[in-house]
Amino acid sequence: MAVTKKELLDLLNKDIEWEYAAAIQYVQHAAVITGAKYESIQKELLVHANEELAHAIMLSEQVDYLGGVPTASVEKTLTSPDSLEMLKQDLAGERQAIENYKERIAQAEALREYGLRRILEDILIQEEEHERDIKTVVE
Repeated sequence: MAVTKKELLDLLNKDIEWEYAAAIQYVQHAAVITGAKYESIQKELLVHANEELAHAIMLSEQVDYLGGVPTASVEKTLTSPDSLEMLKQDLAGERQAIENYKERIAQAEALREYGLRRILEDILIQEEEHERDIKTVVE
């Protein structure tokens, strides 16, 4: 989907909102997840939280560089009293992020924003790693 620079900035700001939400959700899930089988993923969720915050920072820097104003808004977070359901929520979020970043990479490429494209590719690699980490426990 071809977009204007303004539309791309709006989409990047929405991505920032989702990154903030993911970081918060991971912190909350790591704090309340229970069960011996989830012990290793519990620690990994905190690593993911830090990486999601780093993604928000990288995207904010790009929005500013491209002439926009980075958002301070946060998208919705999901919670559950069930540990497996929490991980399913996290997995769904990662899968959505992967699709969004693939689209965003193509949009940056179309606008000849190659530096942005490179940053988005780096974020995508980490999001795919997050998906793999969670998938091993959920599926």
